Amino acid sequence: MSFNVLIVDDSKTIRAIIAKTLKLAKLDIGEIYEAGDGKEGLECLKTKHVDVVLSDLNMPVMTGLEMVAAMAREGLIEKIPVVVVSTDGSTARIEELKQQGVREYIRKPFTPESIGAVIEGVLGVRKA
Repeated sequence: MSFNVLIVDDSKTIRAIIAKTLKLAKLDIGEIYEAGDGKEGLECLKTKHVDVVLSDLNMPVMTGLEMVAAMAREGLIEKIPVVVVSTDGSTARIEELKQQGVREYIRKPFTPESIGAVIEGVLGVRKA
């Protein structure tokens, strides 16, 4: 069964790299949606079926952490797993994110294998 991904990052280049990496990981992907910040990400979640969110932390307008907090308030964080993709990877920061409801953390730079393994684990799926 294919799944839909929402990539939230203020860099269009990074969004394209993540999308390409997901395809290289040979995951069974349906649609890939993109948002330039947390606010756009939340709007996408209102109109599209999304199975997993991959989000950066540091973005203008609304950060990834603010988006996660809004998802928690709306009861979405339990239904739609969020994976943070960022360079900010201290142990304390990762622990804080997980307390907020983030399921996993992927440190930039990443490989197709690492992103594939995290997505598989979060969604409980196998590669196509």
